Amino acid sequence: MIATSADLAREIREALHQGQQGLAEEYHLLRDPERYLAGHTALVDVALQGLWGALGECASQAALVAVGGYGRAQLFPHSDIDILLLLPETPSASLQAGIEQLVGMMWDVGLVIGHSVRTPSQCREEAAADLTVETNLLEHRLVAGDAALYRGLFETLDLHRDPVAFSEGKVLEQQHRHTRHYGVTNNLEPNVKESPGGLRDLHTLLWISKAAGLGGHWDALVQRGILTLSEARLIKHSERQLQKLRIDLHLLARRGEDRLIFDLQQQLGLAWGLVDTPAKRASEQVMQLYYRAAKTVVQLNGILLPNLRARLYSAVPRVTQTLSDRFYAVNGMLGIRRPDVFEKSPSAILEAFLMLQRHPELTGFAPRMLRALWHARSRINEKFRNDPVNRQLFMEILRSPGLTRCLRRMNLYGVLGKYLPNFGRIVGQMQHDLFHVYTVDEHILMVVRNLRRFAISAFNHEYPFLSRLINDFERPEVLYIAGLFHDIAKGRGGDHSQLGMADVAAFCEGHGLLQEDTALATWLVGQHLTMSSIAQKQDIYDPETVQRFAEIVRTPRRLTALYLLTVADIRGTSPKVWNAWKAKLLEDLYNATLKTLLRGGELDVESELEERKAQAQAQLRLFAVPEGVEDRLWSQLDTVYFLRHEAREIAWHARHLNRYVHTADPIVRARLSDDREGIQVMVYTPDQPELFARICAFFGRTHYSIADAKIYTTRHGYALDTFYVFIPEHHDGDYRDLINFIEFELAQTLVRAEPVELPAGGRISRHLKHFPVTPQITLRPDDKENFFVLSIVAGDKPGLLARIAKVLADYRLNVHSAKIMTLGSRVEDSFQLTGPGLHDDRTVLELETDLMAALRI
Repeated sequence: MIATSADLAREIREALHQGQQGLAEEYHLLRDPERYLAGHTALVDVALQGLWGALGECASQAALVAVGGYGRAQLFPHSDIDILLLLPETPSASLQAGIEQLVGMMWDVGLVIGHSVRTPSQCREEAAADLTVETNLLEHRLVAGDAALYRGLFETLDLHRDPVAFSEGKVLEQQHRHTRHYGVTNNLEPNVKESPGGLRDLHTLLWISKAAGLGGHWDALVQRGILTLSEARLIKHSERQLQKLRIDLHLLARRGEDRLIFDLQQQLGLAWGLVDTPAKRASEQVMQLYYRAAKTVVQLNGILLPNLRARLYSAVPRVTQTLSDRFYAVNGMLGIRRPDVFEKSPSAILEAFLMLQRHPELTGFAPRMLRALWHARSRINEKFRNDPVNRQLFMEILRSPGLTRCLRRMNLYGVLGKYLPNFGRIVGQMQHDLFHVYTVDEHILMVVRNLRRFAISAFNHEYPFLSRLINDFERPEVLYIAGLFHDIAKGRGGDHSQLGMADVAAFCEGHGLLQEDTALATWLVGQHLTMSSIAQKQDIYDPETVQRFAEIVRTPRRLTALYLLTVADIRGTSPKVWNAWKAKLLEDLYNATLKTLLRGGELDVESELEERKAQAQAQLRLFAVPEGVEDRLWSQLDTVYFLRHEAREIAWHARHLNRYVHTADPIVRARLSDDREGIQVMVYTPDQPELFARICAFFGRTHYSIADAKIYTTRHGYALDTFYVFIPEHHDGDYRDLINFIEFELAQTLVRAEPVELPAGGRISRHLKHFPVTPQITLRPDDKENFFVLSIVAGDKPGLLARIAKVLADYRLNVHSAKIMTLGSRVEDSFQLTGPGLHDDRTVLELETDLMAALRI
């Protein structure tokens, strides 16, 4: 039994606490992760040895063994302390009782332990049955107790270990882990231990090496010829960066936090001595350091893992096929005939990627070739980039099938950033703008992937209209080049669209593109945000809006190119940003603009007006509505109404309202949108004060998100408003229930005409909490000075639109249209307003002050 007192526990606890504080203070000064980890391990060793000594005579009968991370002497501030309490095969009752009390005391002194109590035979059985246990026991140190018992166990485990089975198990485990940690959340808040390129990837390499008897540290792998000196330097540097990040995370969070969570990213940046600049926050800078370290680990993992596995297997029959004088296929991979191919002929670097495109049956680069390619990257210099042969090869890559996979490979192995230095600068650069969920380089490659996907017949069912457009588009490589350069100037400061124009123009001129293609690519980069902005912020059913856009694009080829790039760009920001409503807006804007361009770019309002009326009448006849019935409603509508609504909306309104033109009761009708992602809602009622605010508040309280609102007042003083709202997330019921609910409850709300009840405030996203959007308000007359345009940029929060609408109602302003654009946790809304107060500077100042208060998070 343990013969000790509370004094010993208190003494050890105080020493442990003081020691941990001292280590943290020293670390903040020296920033040396190896020193911290070794010091923390030694501190815990002393504490455990002090407790072990209290076992008395029983201490010599068992062994206290450090395993796992503690076993390799890399104990992070709040990591679990993994220990094995190794007992003899027939432990005495007193020993078992003493061990039980010892474990309790370990927790009492503040040690967060992960412990197992086993005999040698139990250890062997568990290791044979469970790969995790076998891995944990692979890294071990004797902390205290019976050395002979300790040696006997681990000598037996080493003797009976199957390195091939262990290696295959760890490789499979790594693949599953990468799959589990790949996704949007992990892009924004990656795990420095478990994510691809994290510390666990480095541990996996060393585990396999140690199991194979090749050594348990990087220098041993250098001595064995598995790792070169330059590779060892890089892998040690990346390991050190990841260790520093993990130590900082633990110390800042005061818990075992391994994710780079939003809450800590800015504090981490400051801890690394980084400061905010006009172009980049400290948080974005530290995240870029992480992503680059992780990318290096992924690259070296891809080189070392095949080489380690090659040492484990007996000679495998080589199936080869000659492909050229430089390359051959070997066991389904691309190999090089001589290791000095890239040194003697640097252009073979790009040729290798092109060869994989031309031979899709090959799964990748053979291990020897991959290592040679990785080391040859330094040959990609200014002379290489200016070589006409290399420029021609790169253009062939852009024109060949398999482009997406090829560019991803080039980025993974650092070749793309070497060939395009400006691309290299944005590798790993995070964008804390609340809607991009990928690093800039990943977003760019996602956009190119989306463009290529439009062109591949296997995916024609996804976007048939876009697929038809791109397949009819001559020289589509111009689109891929524009996609590659559209965000390449992010993080430099200034307008990235304008800066990117100079980059893409220089690339096109240097790579021999036609003058018209150079001009198109340059224009696309400069205008890549224009179509999205017009579609989501302006009334695209107004012929004048279409006319202005047609004057920007000028030709059908430029219109088609911008449309394709816009869709690819929005879809490449985040899975949550793209939806069918945006798809419809862009497609309608494209079709209307193309029509305008094909008739010479002239605006013919009368023809447009008559055409819409005729289309609406045709639809009414399909619903068996007698001819002329629509005139009851149309006689109360002016030209503005017909120019601002689609033919289908006009027909829908007339079909439901022709019998209720002079009704005293509110009429609310709803229908499922064609895309089945939203509901279109029509409100017809005698106009009343605060009507827009009351409707917005209703949708806010019922958790419907408004995407678009068209507000119109008839000649006889009735409001005829149309809203497009998104179906609430996680709704799995019948949409007819939603429609019935909206039609009844909203109508009752308007009948009661009670004071506007704003929705209750809810929780905002963590992302927005730590990377807030500075609210922006602009109020200006439109081009014809018929309306004032209010533009708002702010962080999203529950009930925001209702609060804005209430402020506008308080100032007796009339809302004529509202365009609501939500990008992740960021909103960009625009409103067309009229009202006498808008011409008074003092009133406008008060309005902006009250709006700013409503926008504040």
